[in-house]
Amino acid sequence: MSIGVSEGEPLARVSPATADGHIVNDFSIVVATANGTGSQTSNLAILRALFKMGIPVNGKNIFPSNIQGLPTWYHIRLSKDGYTARRHTSEILVAFNQATVIQDIQTLPPGGICLYNGDWRSIPQRDDISYYAVPVNEFIRNTGMKGKLKDYISNMVYVGALAHLLEIPLEKLDEALMFLFKGKRRTVDANMAVVRAAHEWATTNLAKDHPYRIAPMNETEGLIMMTGNEAAALGSIFGGVTFVGWYPITPSTSVVDSLESYLEQMRRDPETGEATYAVVQAEDELAAIGMVIGAGYAGARAMTATSGPGISLMAEFVGLGYFAEVPAVIWDIQRVGPSTGLPTRTSQGDVLFTYYLGHGDTKNVILLPSSLRECFDFGYMALDLADTLQTPIFVLSDLDLGMNNWMSEPFEYPAEPIKRGKVLSAADVAERGFARYKDIDGDGITWRTLPGNEHPLAAYFARGTGHNDNAVYSERPDDWKNNMARLARKFDTARNLVPGPVVDETAGAEIGIIAYGTTRPAIEEARDRLAADGIPTNFMRLRALPINHEVEAFIERHDRVYVIEMNRDGQMHTLLRSELPELATRLESLALLDGMPLTARWVAEAVIAAEEERPRRRSAYGQGKRGATELDLPGDGSLSPGNGMPRGDSGLTDMGHDGHNREVLMGEIQ
Repeated sequence: MSIGVSEGEPLARVSPATADGHIVNDFSIVVATANGTGSQTSNLAILRALFKMGIPVNGKNIFPSNIQGLPTWYHIRLSKDGYTARRHTSEILVAFNQATVIQDIQTLPPGGICLYNGDWRSIPQRDDISYYAVPVNEFIRNTGMKGKLKDYISNMVYVGALAHLLEIPLEKLDEALMFLFKGKRRTVDANMAVVRAAHEWATTNLAKDHPYRIAPMNETEGLIMMTGNEAAALGSIFGGVTFVGWYPITPSTSVVDSLESYLEQMRRDPETGEATYAVVQAEDELAAIGMVIGAGYAGARAMTATSGPGISLMAEFVGLGYFAEVPAVIWDIQRVGPSTGLPTRTSQGDVLFTYYLGHGDTKNVILLPSSLRECFDFGYMALDLADTLQTPIFVLSDLDLGMNNWMSEPFEYPAEPIKRGKVLSAADVAERGFARYKDIDGDGITWRTLPGNEHPLAAYFARGTGHNDNAVYSERPDDWKNNMARLARKFDTARNLVPGPVVDETAGAEIGIIAYGTTRPAIEEARDRLAADGIPTNFMRLRALPINHEVEAFIERHDRVYVIEMNRDGQMHTLLRSELPELATRLESLALLDGMPLTARWVAEAVIAAEEERPRRRSAYGQGKRGATELDLPGDGSLSPGNGMPRGDSGLTDMGHDGHNREVLMGEIQ
């Protein structure tokens, strides 16, 4: 597979300039610092200030899996058109980490600007970018702060300088810091003093001889900004969660941190002040899921949050929950595996693992959120589905959605009351009797009782061993076959209970795209680019597994459907081919796993590359490299030797450094 470039044809489209030559609200900023220096507050202050200016923005924190010292990059994308996918190119670099400054500067496109610490002895020079040096130590000395506080406050220097260079109002930064510091005026004033000093110095000493500007818009009016993990926590509370068993693991920890914060505010008895919930940190993930299964059996709305390695430890208990038919909700905030892998990078690598988790013939229901709104909605829907289907429900988010800040419409209060499913009271048992695993309604879902039911026939033994309709131990072949057939029937019932796919079709489009989760922003932007190049597409976004008839019908309407996902092996592609073998030849996998969120450029180029491999379409689409809006960077968009697809970012700046790279770079600087 190859992507040709026509001679003389521009490799990319760049952001259009205004009549005065300015590029307004359509570029990206990357801030390069060291982990543990407090730069997150500075970066979030910039992000939130832009958001409050009415500009569509998205922030992505690319951080290492250590506590302190290794390089960190924070990417802020401004898009007047509302796009939120990651971009390959950042036109503005804040270089505040000597360990990475060589590669950071190399990756700037021509015409870019570099704001750097002027106290460094030297930095790499290029004649096609603009440099702005800021004397950081001068501002630090004036504050009188020492130790780690110096690192924290030094980051506010680049905030003030950027405010001048890009024309960010200081009052918006003040407002953002008030939010981040929860209204602590003295703390805000201490930080703003440095911001104002740096801004005043920059106004006198730094000429704005570059094209990039920020101007107020009105595109974020009424929107909120938060992380997916926070939205998941809120949704779970609105869904009636009463028990959380967990063990900390990146990138899921903030789900439970947020739960504890919100539960403390919302779940206390108004008369006694006592908590009406329980959050228990277990000794490991095995114990955590055991507690959740036990709580679910007892009738609690129970959940946990973890990531891939935690799911590995939970496998046996999940199998028990599936076979004994116990409600539970498991949020899997996916990161890169296998093994420890890349704990602070994003992926969609747990799809097949969670779908079939549990030895023997096991299939699990999975929800696939792609936005803050869906994290919130699926927070309460997952608890409803767990009770309705009496089974563990997985919600597969990922690090990008879970830990980064996104914009969203405000959440709506659930329109329907909590659904507890088929639960019998003592009076119900007296009237109709009770057989725990008997399929009375033909949908595979049986009736259950909860501990505390006073009827003497309401008790049963929830066993993970073979059993008959009455929950009595059995090794009879017919009992086993009947039970497994009923569980399969229940899984088929779930096809029409889970959220259905979302379809966006364009008249005349022959190409279909299927995807899920946080590939959505990149795909939506890529589709616009492809359409502009005369390549219309249809898009189906899966929101849950198992799939329903709509997926089959979508594939049948297309000769070819590209399944786009963030893993190496094309796991959803594999699953769809398994579920729909008669349509397998129409499905083609476009998969990339480099730990970074997908870009629209990669998606567009991957689709074009696949189309160009089809001989009958080559003349129609030409040989040009299409769909990109950013200038090429060293290594960007080149072909991967592994699968022939356009690779993601290959530069060290986006992928991070190990200790060796850091030492080498420091040596080069010195």
